[in-house]
Amino acid sequence: MLFTPYRLGDLELPNRIVMPPMTRSRAADGNVPTALMAEYYAQRASAGLIVTEGTQISQQGQGYAWTPGIHSPEQVAGWRGVTDAVHAAGGRIFAQLWHVGRVSHVSLQPGGAAPVSSSPLLAEGVKVFIDPEGKGPKAGVGDMVQHSAPQALSEAGIAQVVEDFAAAARNAMAAGFDGVELHGANGYLINQFIDSQANMRTDGYGGSLSRRLRFLREVAEAVIAVAGSERVGVRLAPLTTLQGAVDDTPQATYLGAARLLDDLGVAYLHIAEADWEDAPDMPAAFREALRIVYRGTLIYAGKYTLERAERALRNGWADLIGFGRPFVANPDLPERLRHGWPLAAPDASRFFGGEAAGYSDYPIFAVQKARIPAMAQEAQ
Repeated sequence: MLFTPYRLGDLELPNRIVMPPMTRSRAADGNVPTALMAEYYAQRASAGLIVTEGTQISQQGQGYAWTPGIHSPEQVAGWRGVTDAVHAAGGRIFAQLWHVGRVSHVSLQPGGAAPVSSSPLLAEGVKVFIDPEGKGPKAGVGDMVQHSAPQALSEAGIAQVVEDFAAAARNAMAAGFDGVELHGANGYLINQFIDSQANMRTDGYGGSLSRRLRFLREVAEAVIAVAGSERVGVRLAPLTTLQGAVDDTPQATYLGAARLLDDLGVAYLHIAEADWEDAPDMPAAFREALRIVYRGTLIYAGKYTLERAERALRNGWADLIGFGRPFVANPDLPERLRHGWPLAAPDASRFFGGEAAGYSDYPIFAVQKARIPAMAQEAQ
């Protein structure tokens, strides 16, 4: 099933393999996407769908050094180079729109201001990557530091962030993306409003579940108004506790979020499962309940193997499957999975920052295979 076509709205996907968002921190000065990034994404265009690395909707939304934005004309032009390259290679690509909220540092914020969040709560031990010496992404050297103490967004501030999401969606469509994905997972801003222990507000954006989901609803509605519901997806991490975002009743909360997004008609939900060692499996009952309350396309990602992916598709839990780290070192991952070819291991020391090494220099298997006979002849 993994290799059968799938129709996502009006997009015909050649297979059910998704390349999910993976931060690689290689944007140029001004957080502008580069020609190297275009090459990297185009190499992986055989995925049924590519979702870009998290792309900040504003400078306020940035949480790590060298991540790309989509809020300036230069950034939009840079992304146009990426989408043109992917489309020329036959691929489909969505932009993941990102606001990190409190998971940031004053050195990354406009005017050195405190990061913003639903509430002024510090997540102890949650670190962000900064470039204190300004060496730039090619050096690939920076520091991991505790995120800065946040300030709570005012209601006017919330309205501005909602508009920033809408503006980013307009920019994404102008840059040639096939759609956009809202990053509502992994402890970032949308997640900071949803989860009960990250949201201490007493106004219309906090307290009851419907109020904690209000920010998600307003952002989704604003982006849908720009791109159309068939071109909008949302990423959620229902049962994880990443970066200090904890909910007291996660199953009820995220089934409520899924029902809300079903009512809005978003094209897909992208479910990020726990992917650390010895992480608990997501209960089958929750997967089945999610399928009941949300009737659109479901994407799952989180340390999937070919066997696990096929099982999720057969059981009807998922329609598409995301393979994250395997795509780093295997630009031709769909073909490797299809033919049972071995998977290359990524160089983790080159995940963030740097140049082509460990980024766009991983060979496709067919090239490696073709070289073997020639190398054998040379050895004789």
